[in-house]
Amino acid sequence: MAKSASSMNISRIALIIAALLALGAIAVQVYRSMNDGSGANPAVAGSGSETEQAPSVDEVIAGLEKKLQDNPDDAESWRMLGWSYFETGKFAESATAMKRATTLDPDNPEYWSMLGEALVMDSDGQQVPPDAASAFRNALKHDSKDPRARYFLAVQKDISGDHKGAINDWFALLEDTPADAPYASDIRRVIGQVAENEGIDVAARLAKAAPAAPTGGITTTGPATATAAIPGPSRQQMKEAAALPPGQQEAMIANMVDGLDKRLQANPNDANGWIMLIRSRMQLGQTVQARQAMERGLKAFRNDGAEAKRIREAAAALGVGG
Repeated sequence: MAKSASSMNISRIALIIAALLALGAIAVQVYRSMNDGSGANPAVAGSGSETEQAPSVDEVIAGLEKKLQDNPDDAESWRMLGWSYFETGKFAESATAMKRATTLDPDNPEYWSMLGEALVMDSDGQQVPPDAASAFRNALKHDSKDPRARYFLAVQKDISGDHKGAINDWFALLEDTPADAPYASDIRRVIGQVAENEGIDVAARLAKAAPAAPTGGITTTGPATATAAIPGPSRQQMKEAAALPPGQQEAMIANMVDGLDKRLQANPNDANGWIMLIRSRMQLGQTVQARQAMERGLKAFRNDGAEAKRIREAAAALGVGG
């Protein structure tokens, strides 16, 4: 049975939210891995003061490409290159790099999962392509708990019309998701909206659904906060967005980010908020606004060195120069 336009749009919203989930990585993890054990990169080495600058994503990519010219069989470097391409929106290049990584290390579930996500993002945004689904299934062969693979394969079920199956899979994923994971609320939101759109009652299940225990005891750093999900749309906003054409859906997300910006203007004493705004701007390709957000955040915390350092580190991790 063909899906309605409304159902297709809901599924597309699920894919948009997937792009915002904290299931990937950012450049700070790449350049830290590059520097472990083999000598520090002068761009990040030094006394640890706030004025140190991390390399831009472009510099990370250039360094990895050069490294792979000398050692093309280094699967981990291909993974890091795939991450870097993904963070700059070069999804086709990311998929190519991740395919190479999976060829060199076919038993690594993360490589397969990352490949699948890159293939999804390089598609038309309306589906989980067959090659992406195959990559996700390969990831689950080696790690049955891989959250990225489980999420996207559930999206594929929803798109194909198996809404109950998708919802059941998302509930199972939610049970294995730490309560403090930044994407836990997004999973609940997708469950609620798809269920509402398809006339499936999940209120009692959502009320009882208990996520896994929090990770606990971990201090949230600037780069860690930068990997968190961009604040997602409410159920009502998703419902409204489902009736919009794709271009207007992206506009809705941009408006949400502008709303975060306005909130910070009124209440600038929120370091995590500034980090999320910087990431949001970078996710939308608004590099100038991202830098402005960093500068405004640093100004708001000019008398708080620790918080200013978190903002600066997060901005550097996201490729914001200066």
